[in-house]
Amino acid sequence: MGVKPERLLADIRTRKSFSARGCLALAFSVFVLLGTAGLRGQTVAAEASISTDRPSVTNSSVVVSKGNFQVENGLLITNTQGQYIFDFPETALRFGLFDKTEFRLSAPNYFHSLSTEAAATSGFGDITIGVKQQLGPTSRNFNLSFILFLSLPSGANAVSSHGYDPGLQLPWSHQLSKNWTAGGQVAFYWPSQEGKHNFTGEATFLLDRQLTKPWDAFVEYAGDFPQNGGSRQLLHFGTTYKLAPRHQIDFHVAAGLSKAAPEMFVGLGYSFLLRVAK
Repeated sequence: MGVKPERLLADIRTRKSFSARGCLALAFSVFVLLGTAGLRGQTVAAEASISTDRPSVTNSSVVVSKGNFQVENGLLITNTQGQYIFDFPETALRFGLFDKTEFRLSAPNYFHSLSTEAAATSGFGDITIGVKQQLGPTSRNFNLSFILFLSLPSGANAVSSHGYDPGLQLPWSHQLSKNWTAGGQVAFYWPSQEGKHNFTGEATFLLDRQLTKPWDAFVEYAGDFPQNGGSRQLLHFGTTYKLAPRHQIDFHVAAGLSKAAPEMFVGLGYSFLLRVAK
């Protein structure tokens, strides 16, 4: 999120206020207690167990299997230089078109500023459409996908980018052992800022450990590097738990590592998978 879905790290994660140091201490304690998590299903799931993009910035390296419809939802509270923003429902809709191809739509997210300042703004963001193609797995437990998407200027005047913004994401994963998986994502974005596209590269790295069959946790580094403006870098921790093979809840927390990044954010989510066609 991955976001997550198809938004820049700064947009996904720019929203309670712990200090960055306190956030890291809490997250590290949770991580020590929990471990790190097995990436959510790194083969095309014959049994159609849910495999979400959220809550990591890194997207899953697999697609929703053919004929299945997946809905991922969440809410986020972010502190950026003392400005607190609450956003929801972070809805990503994913439909399996073919064995290794899915259609994606990110519904407009509502951003609500918790600031009492007159300049504070709230409203719906832009809608995003896209497609994801899975290229793996290989014989060496390596998976790779590519995601092409386009953000459309459908949001509120104070929130929308007012442009047609394309992007490309390349999530990958490699199973290290029965319970450990490494993953990451290289991405390229062209967000509109002041009427021009500001090319932005993104790199993430994720380590996960499966704790029990339904429970996992992860630690992640994520960084956005725009052509104009400072880099936005985060240290991110989270966990997911499958209530059933097709139902999942998640919790995540992060702290900024650079001046342009949010000071911290915290979020939670619920996702589900439906069989809608053969």
